[in-house]
Amino acid sequence: MARCNNLHLAPFPKKLTLRDGTFVANKDRYIKLVADPPHLLRPSAEKTGLGWQVTASPCVPKDKIGLTIRLDENAEIPAEGYKLSIKPELIEIVASTPAGAFYGACTLAQILRQTTDVSMRAKVRDRRQTSEGCTCELPCLSITDWPDFPERGVMLDISRDKVPTMETLYHLVDLLAEWKINQFQLYTEHTFAYLAHPKVWAKASPMTSEDIMALDEYCQSRYIELVPNQNSFGHFERWLKFEEYRDMAECPDGFEWPWGGHMGPTTLNPTDKKSIRFLAGLYDELLPHFTSSLFNVGCDETWELGRGKSAKIAQRKGVGRVYLDFLMEIYRLVTERGRTMQFWGDIILHHPELIPELPKDVIALEWGYEYDHPFAERVLKFEESGVPFCVAPGTSSWNSLAGRTENAIKNITSAAKTGIEHGALGLLNTDWGDNGHWQPLPVSYLGYMVGAIASWNAQADIRKDLSECLSLHAFGDCSLKAGRAFYEIGNIYRVFNRETRNCSIPWQMLFRPMEDRSLVEGLSMAEFEEMESRLKDIAYGFIGEDMRCPDAAIIREEFDQLVRLLQLAADVGKYRLGGHKPKRFDDRVAEVKMEHEVVWLLRNRPGGLADSESKMCVGDDRD
Repeated sequence: MARCNNLHLAPFPKKLTLRDGTFVANKDRYIKLVADPPHLLRPSAEKTGLGWQVTASPCVPKDKIGLTIRLDENAEIPAEGYKLSIKPELIEIVASTPAGAFYGACTLAQILRQTTDVSMRAKVRDRRQTSEGCTCELPCLSITDWPDFPERGVMLDISRDKVPTMETLYHLVDLLAEWKINQFQLYTEHTFAYLAHPKVWAKASPMTSEDIMALDEYCQSRYIELVPNQNSFGHFERWLKFEEYRDMAECPDGFEWPWGGHMGPTTLNPTDKKSIRFLAGLYDELLPHFTSSLFNVGCDETWELGRGKSAKIAQRKGVGRVYLDFLMEIYRLVTERGRTMQFWGDIILHHPELIPELPKDVIALEWGYEYDHPFAERVLKFEESGVPFCVAPGTSSWNSLAGRTENAIKNITSAAKTGIEHGALGLLNTDWGDNGHWQPLPVSYLGYMVGAIASWNAQADIRKDLSECLSLHAFGDCSLKAGRAFYEIGNIYRVFNRETRNCSIPWQMLFRPMEDRSLVEGLSMAEFEEMESRLKDIAYGFIGEDMRCPDAAIIREEFDQLVRLLQLAADVGKYRLGGHKPKRFDDRVAEVKMEHEVVWLLRNRPGGLADSESKMCVGDDRD
C-alpha cells in the first residue's frame, strides 16, 4: 500500500494508491447522485463540503460533473465500505449502502480540508464546510476501504456529573460520524427525566424524552445508532439515597467500601420482586424514545451483592447464581420489549462456570482501562461459551484532568487487536466522568479518535500522525499546533515514575485529601518541577494555533483552564512534599473553581455543577 505522506486521514484507509496528476476543484461543478431513490445519498453530498449543486438529472453535461456518488448494491463492497477515486477529470465514490457512501464522503472531506488553498482557509469558519466555491487541487488516488468491526461505538458518561447541552451533543456526533463511529451511548444512572421519578433527577438538568428523540434523529442522519443506556443493578446511589427508594437496596444502611470507608447503598436487592417491577417501569418510560434495537443495561460493580438482604440466598445458592438469576429477569424485560441486551461482563467473569448459561442473544461488554488489561484472557471465556461480546476500552480521560495519552493508545489498540483475533462484534470506547468530570471535552478527543481508528483499521499505525489528525479533523487547525498540544498535555502524567491506575498524580494532588501522606510516597520535588517545565513548553507551543472549528473559542478557554489546573496541581504537589504553601493559595483555588463554573456552562447544563465542584479536596481550609 502506498501512503501519501502529506495526507492525514482518520481512520487511515485499508488500501490507498497514489496516481499521477491532480483534480482541480472549482466552483462550476455538480455532484451527481446515482441511486434509487437519489435522496439516499444527499447526506453524503452534504458531508463533502464542496458546496456544489447536487443533482440526479441525466441532463447535466458530463464535463460539468465534478463528483459522482453511486450506490451499487451488487458491487462487491462490504456493507459500510466504499471506493473513492480521484482522477484528473472526475471524483467518484461507489458504495453498496448509503452508510458506505457517507464514509467515502467523510474521507473526501478530510482530503479537501488539507488541500484547500491557504488563502481561502480563513474564510472557512465551520469545520463541516471545506471550501464552498473555492478552487483547490486534489491528488489523484484510489482508495478501497471497509471497517474491521461492524459495531464501532462511543459511550459518554452523563451521570457523574456533567450533562451536555444539545448543541454539544450535536457537535460531538458530527465529529464521531466523520471518524466513522456508528454507535453512541449516553451512560445513564439518574439523568433521564423519568416522569414517575422527578425527585431523583430534579437537580441534574437531565435529558428529556424530547431531547432523546431529537438526538436519535440527528444520529440517524449521520449513520449513528443512538443506543439506550440505563444502569440496572449497581450504581443506584443517586436513587437509593432517597427514603422512598431505599427499601429496594441490598444494604439500605450502606456498606463498608472494599478500599476503606463507609458507603451509602448502591445496589438493588435482586431477591425482591419490587426491584424488577421498578426496572420495568423505567424501561417502559425510556425505550420508546429510541429507534435502536439494542439496550445497555449495565449491571456492573454490584459491590454489596450477597452482603445484605440477599445474604442468606447467596450463602445457599452462591453469589454468582443470585447475580445471574437477576440478570435473567432483566433479560426477560429487555426481550419482551423487542431489544437485544448489552451488559457489562465484569461480574459474571468472577463466576465463569455460569457463563455457558447466558442466552446466546445477549452481548457481553468486556471492559478494562489500563494499558495492560488482559482482554485476551477475559474474552476467551465468552468466546468459548458462544456468547457474543464487544471489547470496551476507555479514553483514559477521567481522574486525570488532562488525559493519559500513552495509556489510552495502548489500552484501546490492545482491545481492538484482541477483539479482531477473538471474533468480537465491535468496540465500545468508554468516556467516564468519575469524581466530578473535571476534564474538559477536548481532552477526550484523542481517545475518541484512537478508538475510531482502531475499530475501523486495527492494523493502522496510530501514532504516526495522530496529533496531525487531531489538529485537522477535531480542531480544524492547519497549523497543527492544537492537536500536538492536547497530545502532549495528555502525557504530563508520565513525568512521574510512580505508576497510578485509573487516575494521574496531578489529579490526585487536587482531588485526594491533603492528610493522605501515601499520595506523595515515591514522588520528588524534581518531578513536579519537570512537570511545570513541560507544561510551560506545551502552553507556549499552543500559541499561534489556527483553529477553525465551531467551538474554537470554547477550546481556548478550556485549554487555558487546564493549564492553570495543572500548574496548581504542581504547586500543591510540592507543598505536600514539604515545600512552602503556594502564594495566594486560597485565592487561586477559588479562581480555579470559578473558572470551572464558567467553562462548564459553555458546553454543559447547570445540574451537577455543584456536586462536581465539591469533589476538589484543596482550599476552603481543607489543606
